Amino acid sequence: MRTMTYSKSRAKYAETLNSVVDDREEVVITRAGHDPVVIVALDDCQSLKETAYLLKSPENSRRLLASIGRLESDGGVERAIRVAACRYHYGT
Repeated sequence: MRTMTYSKSRAKYAETLNSVVDDREEVVITRAGHDPVVIVALDDCQSLKETAYLLKSPENSRRLLASIGRLESDGGVERAIRVAACRYHYGT
């Protein structure tokens, strides 16, 4: 994760935003006398929020982690994702 001052981020604002989106790298902006903030791509932010939501319930978290364990030990079945259905469902 890259860190830069508020002044430097302002001077290179478009370049910084492009870097966040293109490289999928968050940028921490520090400001004198204020808490730092993070610039993150919207897709990444939404993904993090969705993951936090799914892991919020202890039972759901256990089930998801068990499923991941099965997949990693070759216990899963690969299936095609219907992109059109996902876009309709998630509004993208």
